[in-house]
Amino acid sequence: MRRIGRRDIVAAIVIALITGAAFTSPPLQALQGLSLDILTALRWTLVGDSRDPATSPVVVVAIDGETYDTPPFKGSPTQTWTREVGRVLGSITEGGAKVIGYDVIFKNSIEQSDIPFGDAPVGARLKGFDRDYLIALRKLSDSGKLVLGEVLSNDHPESPFPAQRLAVKNNVRALNVYTDPDDVIRRMPLSFSIAGQQVPAMAVELASRALGAKPETGASGATNLSGYAIPSAVPNTMTLNFRGMGRDIPAYSFADLRACVEKGDMDFFRRAFDGKVVLLGSILTFDDRKLTSMRLARDYDGTRGSRCALPTPANAEPMARSGIAGVFVHATVVRNLIEHDAVTELGFAQRSLLAIIFAAIMACAACMLAPGGALIAWLALSAAYTAIAVGAFVHAFALPLTEPVLAGLTAIAMMIGYRFVIADREERFLRKSFAFYLAPEVIDSMVTSGKMPALGGEMRDITMFFSDLAGFSSIAEKMTPGELVALMNDYLSAMTDIIESHGGYVDKYIGDSIVAIFGAPADDPDHARHAVAAALQCRDRLEELNDSHPAFRERGLAHRIGLNSGEAVVGNIGSRRRFNYTVMSDTVNLASRLEGANKYYGSVIMASEATVNQSRSAYTWRELDLVKVQGRDEPIRVYEPLAEKNKETQEQGMRAATYASGLASWRARDFAKAAELFESAAGDDPPCRHFARRARVLAGNPPPIDWTPVNTLEGK
Repeated sequence: MRRIGRRDIVAAIVIALITGAAFTSPPLQALQGLSLDILTALRWTLVGDSRDPATSPVVVVAIDGETYDTPPFKGSPTQTWTREVGRVLGSITEGGAKVIGYDVIFKNSIEQSDIPFGDAPVGARLKGFDRDYLIALRKLSDSGKLVLGEVLSNDHPESPFPAQRLAVKNNVRALNVYTDPDDVIRRMPLSFSIAGQQVPAMAVELASRALGAKPETGASGATNLSGYAIPSAVPNTMTLNFRGMGRDIPAYSFADLRACVEKGDMDFFRRAFDGKVVLLGSILTFDDRKLTSMRLARDYDGTRGSRCALPTPANAEPMARSGIAGVFVHATVVRNLIEHDAVTELGFAQRSLLAIIFAAIMACAACMLAPGGALIAWLALSAAYTAIAVGAFVHAFALPLTEPVLAGLTAIAMMIGYRFVIADREERFLRKSFAFYLAPEVIDSMVTSGKMPALGGEMRDITMFFSDLAGFSSIAEKMTPGELVALMNDYLSAMTDIIESHGGYVDKYIGDSIVAIFGAPADDPDHARHAVAAALQCRDRLEELNDSHPAFRERGLAHRIGLNSGEAVVGNIGSRRRFNYTVMSDTVNLASRLEGANKYYGSVIMASEATVNQSRSAYTWRELDLVKVQGRDEPIRVYEPLAEKNKETQEQGMRAATYASGLASWRARDFAKAAELFESAAGDDPPCRHFARRARVLAGNPPPIDWTPVNTLEGK
């Protein structure tokens, strides 16, 4: 994880401010509406709504396709329906409806028709046709239970026929809606200024009559209805809460209700409309369709109400549509107001602050993590925030969704760009400059701390690895400089790759020699086991190179490897002007001596007893001898690794057993038997040949009585 500096914090703050403010700015206001749409769809998908439509305080009387296909309406103009409309509304009122609102506008009267019919127009022959309807309107209006609708417009206003307006004593309210720039209805106006006065919108008027209270405007400009402070993110509007996705409002077919009037079933009207707010409107598929916040989840034109007189049509099941009938928008407003369930949105400042906080978190994540990790963090935080937002929306509280999430993603992109161009430029320079000189862990420490390495060290338990090519000087004399460099590059690259793959750190190259450390700079509790594994693989790799590589094949290179484990001082060691990450201690010296001791026994790998003890369970070993190396007074046991535990061949196992028996006879001064045992396995085993020669010499010329089985090695 990358360390954050002061400059990074400033950059993250600036990026968060830019992205947070940008995504909540007016040019991107459409994102606020999109958040409502997504929240509406997610709430319905994840939570749903179990409310029974029968509990709805508002119902719809639908002029539907069934109405147009049913006599006496079939084939007749809507102007001729007024008498039947009046009869149905009268029965609904007798059934106990609190108030009835018109979402249909009868702009003309059949009595004014100029269509010729014989020697006179149709209108002249139907004088008095609307009389009963107008009387019904007057009665309903006088009782306060009827409101007609109109559309206010400077260009194309729509208003009820003047006689109807007069009958209801101008008791008419506006049906105008509020659309966002993307033509989606998410909020509805609460009132309109008419002749210098604020007049409630249709839905507000219906709700206020049902509640028996008039809307009031407080000093802050907020509208209050019967103790309910209507939340308003946009002045003089209410954000709609489509909790039931249109399914929570019953819809009764006007044709069935007209047949019910003919049937005289007043009990049905009481069951369906008692205590309800009623809206009369069209739900035809081609008339007055509105896009709302339900558009992403597919909305419905209500739930079909119970039937009274006519059989249920074959196509009675409601269908999901991209748009909802306008009457259900007004019905939703009424239900939200009566149930105090309108959506509360955050103001501009609060939305901006939330987006900035989200972007700041993501900018910091992108500063600390790799791009992939930052994207995973963004997905996780977005999912968690979305769950919180959906939970809040269940309670009609709308947190901004798209703005913070998109601001966070943009902040990640900007922070990655900042890191590439500015912040990580120095890190890339450091890594590139020191990659060939320092351990990766040391470079990581430099980058993390922001400091260059300094003199100093610490005691660590490590395993040292020394290797050297045998007889290389004589081989090098026969090669051109170019051939020598190419050969050494191939050899050192192959060995270094193996060492580093096992967690080792190559301290230095000394000609053809390799000095490596296991257990530092990175901590490695299994450093001895990994060092032995690297040594065995280096031994096998050189054999492969000698067999397959053209530059090695003719020269038959051989190397010696010494391993020793113990405590050592590791760190930056050198002068104040120039130093190196290296290691110092007697542990290092002994490993170097053991590498050289291989030439006495003809072995490839020699390890100290300390290394064997720390890795014994992982490998099969054979003890080579008890030796005293130059610079140390105490003898040490040295070993040769044969193979991984339980993977040694049968020949290796027999050879190790024979060698152990010969070594035991040697130490018991039975040199003749020791010679026989070593000679029996000396065919292709240099250590056995070495001991066989020594045993034969001592068998013919026994040592003094104070002889000890310790081989004192001369030289390094």
